[in-house]
Parts: sequence; C-alpha cells; structure tokens
Amino acid sequence: MEQKIEEKRRFPRIRLKAPVRYQVRGQPEFDNSLTQDISVGGVCFTNEKFIAPQTNLMLEISIFSRLLSPIGRVAWINPIGHSNRYRLGIEFVELDAENKNFLAQFIDFKKEGF
Repeated sequence: MEQKIEEKRRFPRIRLKAPVRYQVRGQPEFDNSLTQDISVGGVCFTNEKFIAPQTNLMLEISIFSRLLSPIGRVAWINPIGHSNRYRLGIEFVELDAENKNFLAQFIDFKKEGF
C-alpha cells in the first residue's frame, strides 16, 4: 500500500540557480550563494554557515536583470551530508507587490517549460 506524503508548501516552486546575496539583519557583512529553488513564498539555498531558524535575513536575488530585495526568515536548516555546508529554507516575510507579481509570472513562465 502506497502512502501519500502531504505537501505542506503553499506556493508552486521551481528549480532555479540564481545569485543571492544575504545579510543577517543587524550584521554588517553580506554573504553570497546560489538559489536551489524558489517560490512566491520563499527560497532555498546552500551556505557554509549555520544560521539559526527564525533569524531574519535581508536578501538580494538576481533574476534576469531584476533585483528582488525581500526580507526573509530562516524556516529550516539542514546539514548536507559529507560536507560542511547547510541547506536553508527561507520564508519571505516582506516582498513588495510588484516584485511578488514579477516572481509569480516568472515561475508560471518557467513551469510552462520556457
């Protein structure tokens, strides 16, 4: 008998390798990474530093010639086996309506196979 896994995501997600800069709110330095996937509700990327869940981040995500600057919160963090890297799930807590609309259209476009 096959068990169905309940999908907890609220928004469609696509795989996307895009540059992301992030800064822990209140700290001076920025770090860089690449996104793994993205949705209107958040983004996943890898990192060499542990960042505790619930930590707020200032993000800069480059998609084509557009720079999205949401504020996110670390929803989860998992170590990547046999490395000293982590995979982070970031939930967007602030993303203006214009950029949210752009991101939704971009995701729809990519899901169509273009």
